[in-house]
Amino acid sequence: MTLPVLLLKLSEGMLISVEIFVLTLIFSLPLGLMVAFGRMSENSVIKNITKVYISILRGTPLILQLMVVYFGPYYIFKLPTPNRFLAVIIGFVLNYAAYFAEIYRAGIESMPVGQYEAAQVLGYNKTQTFIKIILPQVIKRILPPVTNEVITLIKDTSLAFVISVGEMFTAAKAIASAQGSMLPFISAGIFYYVFNFIVAMTMEWLERKFGYFK
Repeated sequence: MTLPVLLLKLSEGMLISVEIFVLTLIFSLPLGLMVAFGRMSENSVIKNITKVYISILRGTPLILQLMVVYFGPYYIFKLPTPNRFLAVIIGFVLNYAAYFAEIYRAGIESMPVGQYEAAQVLGYNKTQTFIKIILPQVIKRILPPVTNEVITLIKDTSLAFVISVGEMFTAAKAIASAQGSMLPFISAGIFYYVFNFIVAMTMEWLERKFGYFK
């Protein structure tokens, strides 16, 4: 297999990896915020449910969770297995929402009480206080740990192979097996590195944009 053909096949797998990455962020970031609110809720039932959710999703391997999401409906409820790609997205979103929830919670709880009191004096209600005053500062504080999770997500997209979703690692493994060569793995590693580099630079730019919140 020529190098251009190899890169073309890896690029097709890379598109799947990018789709998993983007869709996971789109859904897990807001879901994580909702879970964080549940974790901080004064309602003990909601608080305990979210604590259990976070504990299970953070305490078990993502690869196992993907298998449960895909095979669970059939083995537990005798329902047809879901679409493989959909199962991957659901598994990734649920997993990363749990991690983002704890990052959000740490950021929100680190805000001084005086911020809320000052907002109340200025006539802001709770929603306005959170959106206009607290959230921008929280985003600034949590960007470094969020960046770490985002970079981990890029590498974790390779776990989609466990339910035969043809992302880049799956493509590289298939080509390497057929050709008896390490070149597909090396090429895939370069793809992952470039992807991570672009994301890291983007997150660094975001940190500078929020740098005025000291």
